[in-house]
Amino acid sequence: MNVSVVGTGYVGLVSAVCLAEKGHQVICVDVDEAKVDQINQGISPIYEDGLDSLLEKNVGVRVLATTDLRRAVLDSDLSLIAVGTPFDGNEIDLKYVRIVSEQVGLILKEKSSYHVVVMKSTVVPGTTEEVMVPILEKASGKLVGRDFGVGMNPEFLREGEAIQDFLYPDRIVLGGVDKRSVDALAALYEGFPGVDLIRTNTKTAEMIKYSSNSLLATLISFSNEIGNLCAKVGVDVVDAMHGVHLDRRLSPILATGERVYPSSLTYLAAGCGFGGSCFPKDVKALIAYGKQVGSPMELLQAVIDINSAQPQRMLDLVKEQYPNLDGVKVAVLGMAFKPGTDDIRESPSLPVTDILVSEGALVSAFDPIARHEAEGRFGSAVRFSDDLEGAIEGADAILVMTRWKQFERLPELVAGMAKAPLVVDGRRMLAKDSVPRYRGIGLAPDASLSVIDR
Repeated sequence: MNVSVVGTGYVGLVSAVCLAEKGHQVICVDVDEAKVDQINQGISPIYEDGLDSLLEKNVGVRVLATTDLRRAVLDSDLSLIAVGTPFDGNEIDLKYVRIVSEQVGLILKEKSSYHVVVMKSTVVPGTTEEVMVPILEKASGKLVGRDFGVGMNPEFLREGEAIQDFLYPDRIVLGGVDKRSVDALAALYEGFPGVDLIRTNTKTAEMIKYSSNSLLATLISFSNEIGNLCAKVGVDVVDAMHGVHLDRRLSPILATGERVYPSSLTYLAAGCGFGGSCFPKDVKALIAYGKQVGSPMELLQAVIDINSAQPQRMLDLVKEQYPNLDGVKVAVLGMAFKPGTDDIRESPSLPVTDILVSEGALVSAFDPIARHEAEGRFGSAVRFSDDLEGAIEGADAILVMTRWKQFERLPELVAGMAKAPLVVDGRRMLAKDSVPRYRGIGLAPDASLSVIDR
């Protein structure tokens, strides 16, 4: 199938390259000429594991990037709209959806053959039919369902594992305004045999996406609330959640006696909070949407409130030992909101680092991938190191904010330091006896750690 993908951000580019890998001819469209040139050279403008190699393999063969939206739509059978939908505090911003919808509609006006326009961006229920369809019809002078089709095909891509998630999905949601639109989407995904296909309408497809992300965010905030209680009453949340994980409804036991540990259990673990471009934005957007339609989302509001307060827990643990942060040397390990990505959006590291700097701490930092993005955010206020060793050199306290595998070396590095620093584990990735002075989220204070008066 000939496919045009409008928007070459994280979702758009990953989708384009993976569809090309499945044999489709894909035209990527973006207004940024520099980005278009970069893609046509086989260089990905975003970091995602495996994306560079797949792009290099398919560019010039099945992938072409252009700024010419008209040519892309005219030369394709189906268009995926993958533009940004940021949340402005009250609702998602549909500016780019509206602009692209009008532009595509004007192009459809001059196209004689049937074309399907598919929403790939994350939008609240009703957006595809109530916002995009009217704009397409007005601009094209044509009728949806008769002259062109409209679909909604949400993505379920985890940053850092997006290529794997796209090529080997657990389900594919095909939302459409009519059977012909859904059939067109089904044809797009013919190369995914054995995968559960959900054929539905666009509003349900939109709701599936928001519900999925909201559930995972809820699991995280639930775990963090339990972790905070554990720390108050002298229980280690790691031990408590291990007992929870062994419920066979969460980790089934096969007939062979083998226990299966689903990846969903990673969301049932306490930490310093969730971030990224999806969970915070999508949960807040669903809360706002519920308010608009008269169905308050009280549970999801609590999920956001808990998550917003969680980074402060890291600072509280530091201040148990260093009540006055002025002049304290603090190493922040990890700026990306999760490993495997350079995305620092809504990362818990950001508010933690902001407060450390504002209170006079001497902050050093290391992230194996997201250094460039973080330097742009903090400038000279933070000293960024080229390696882990440089970041922790001379540190009074070390904060583990991202679960990068490289940080597993921390205990051996700390062992070689003249003075043992306080290690605050925001991801509970280190054994609590692996360093002399350990504090972690969801762990009661160790009475042997004396407060250092500065």
